[in-house]
Amino acid sequence: MEERVGFLPFGEFKHDAQRDRTFEVAGHWALYCDNFLEGFHIPFVHPDLNAAVDYDQYTTVLFDHGNLQIAHARGEVDVFDLPEGHPEYGQRIAAFYFWVFPNMMFNFYPWGLSVNLVEPLAKDKTRVHFRSYVYNTALLDQGAGGDLDQVEHEDEAVVESVQVGIQSRAYT
Repeated sequence: MEERVGFLPFGEFKHDAQRDRTFEVAGHWALYCDNFLEGFHIPFVHPDLNAAVDYDQYTTVLFDHGNLQIAHARGEVDVFDLPEGHPEYGQRIAAFYFWVFPNMMFNFYPWGLSVNLVEPLAKDKTRVHFRSYVYNTALLDQGAGGDLDQVEHEDEAVVESVQVGIQSRAYT
């Protein structure tokens, strides 16, 4: 993470309890993580997010015990001010999405950070905790990190649909 987001002013990040959320999903926790890990669904499931990111440039970087998905910006959305020497210097980056095995997500946006913890409850039930840390309130509710609740509800619908599908007799 240091290589990609170490330039951020973490000392200025403030926990914003009003933005925290806990969601219950009628699906297996691994399906929830799988949905996070594959970006192929973005153009089809997330119209507002897709309008903010350039899917053709969406990049995944693998590392030990996790990965990073890099969302390049589309249009006039807010982006990170990347320092010289940064791997994506000169590029318009809307978000850095880190997944750390087995169940944590660290989603960095120009406004701050959303930490997601995926909690297995049963083979078909998952609780997801969102915690937000904001350092630039002027950039909230914009771009790739603009409406996290909407993106979550869209993802829940997909995960719950897949959960139903894997219970069918045709799935083996």
